[in-house]
Amino acid sequence: MTTYGLMFDNEYCTGCHSCELACRNHLDLPLGQWGIKLLEMGPWRKLDGRWEGKYVPVPTTYCDLCADRVERGEKPSCVLHCLAQAIEYGPLDELAVKMADRGAQCSIFLP
Repeated sequence: MTTYGLMFDNEYCTGCHSCELACRNHLDLPLGQWGIKLLEMGPWRKLDGRWEGKYVPVPTTYCDLCADRVERGEKPSCVLHCLAQAIEYGPLDELAVKMADRGAQCSIFLP
């Protein structure tokens, strides 16, 4: 049996919150509830004087990888609406290969 998941490339996430809104609308969640929540880290000044900050999308327990959409052959709502194309859906083994190629800024979510 193939395991599917989401891969987040945090290097390219722009913090637009489109994933949050798309997911909340798809799941019909009320305000203050999230299927995916964008965490904002920073900004902070690094030792070399430059600034750094990160956006990290984190699925919640409401996330079922949009099982109904996937069953119809569609992408999960967060993947479809990610403006930076920083979220990918697919088999875990394929995502692991992509993650290894991209580096430390990636993470994988399994429901």
